[in-house]
Amino acid sequence: MEKLILARHAEADHNVRGVLNGDRSVPTRLTTHGREQARALGRNAGPVDLVAHTEFRRTEETAALAWPGAPRLVVPDVNEIAFGCFEGTRWTDGYGEWARTSGPLDRCPGDGESRVEAVRRYLRGYRIVLERPEDTVALVAHGAPIRYVLLALEGRPPQAVLANVPPAWPFALPRNAFERALEVIECWTGEPVWA
Repeated sequence: MEKLILARHAEADHNVRGVLNGDRSVPTRLTTHGREQARALGRNAGPVDLVAHTEFRRTEETAALAWPGAPRLVVPDVNEIAFGCFEGTRWTDGYGEWARTSGPLDRCPGDGESRVEAVRRYLRGYRIVLERPEDTVALVAHGAPIRYVLLALEGRPPQAVLANVPPAWPFALPRNAFERALEVIECWTGEPVWA
């Protein structure tokens, strides 16, 4: 891979309802507006040689609408974080408070993931994408894994609470910038503390 187009999935029905969804067995689909966003993503980003996405339907749908003719690759390691007992709830129903007050090694209650577990998983997925032979690769993923890369591009490690990533917005990265971002993230996983 020489160029990466990184994008969050387009608007899905759970986004409209404002609920957390980290369980891929829970069906969520793109809204009508989301389908329009996905098509615009492909137009704005331009053609790609391969489009990678997670196992979640919303990323698959976004990828298929944005780049209908491109080969696709499923990268499960970049799946959404497991929200545990907060699955299907709103940010303000407890997950937001947990995110602000727990450490990166703390597992989310109810068999969820810790943030460092998720980040290490994301790194495995990023490496799969990085080593692809195609020149231009798109990765359609979820907000957290994308925000971690965007922070790292600024030399900043993961944070306890992340700013939103706009849906279906293309972030174009040359290979060397993506590699440097991964180094920042990987370094943080060795001593994971919130800044």
